[in-house]
Amino acid sequence: MPTIVHAKKREAHKNAVLTELRQGGFVPAVVYGYKIDTTPIAVDERDFEKTLREDGRNAVMSLNVDGKDVNAVLAEVQKDPVKGNLIHLDFLAVNMNKKIEMEVGVQLEGTSVGVKEGGVLQQPNRELKLNVEPSNIPESIEVDISALAIGDSLAVGDIREKVSFEILNEDDFVLVTVSTPVSAEDLEPSLEEGEVVADTGEDEADPKPLTES
Repeated sequence: MPTIVHAKKREAHKNAVLTELRQGGFVPAVVYGYKIDTTPIAVDERDFEKTLREDGRNAVMSLNVDGKDVNAVLAEVQKDPVKGNLIHLDFLAVNMNKKIEMEVGVQLEGTSVGVKEGGVLQQPNRELKLNVEPSNIPESIEVDISALAIGDSLAVGDIREKVSFEILNEDDFVLVTVSTPVSAEDLEPSLEEGEVVADTGEDEADPKPLTES
């Protein structure tokens, strides 16, 4: 049974109202989607933080808006980049019998062989787009990277058959790469054999054309 989240309607697009709400311990939000017009709301920050800790980011919630219950999921969360507190929420009202598109985080599992050998792990994309029932949204998709060697990469095509969810991203959507480490020597410009560079302590000047005397 979805956790009940109590919300109240609020005025839209008024900075003074938003400031007053935040100072009063509420988070400005908006709900839209299935069988509901876009509605500006506010939720109690402390209660909602507790709900997130207990149920997770992707759980279906029963949003109670002035006495009307709406099944909804979090579509977007905005946090203060410095303080880390919630500053705005988007709720998507859902039909529990119809799949929706949701972005879900990728959780890397294991330590790759390449990293153990000194390679550099990079994660260019940290989320996957799924087509999934609201009641079955995973908190994350676990991806085993232990077999990745230096020079290897892992894309959606490599995990599609191993995941029990419909992934909407293309097969070439890269999730992880393990690259060769760059040494200080690699960063230094190479000299041709026999070439000598004098250190004059000055910036290099543009070459001057040769002229006949």
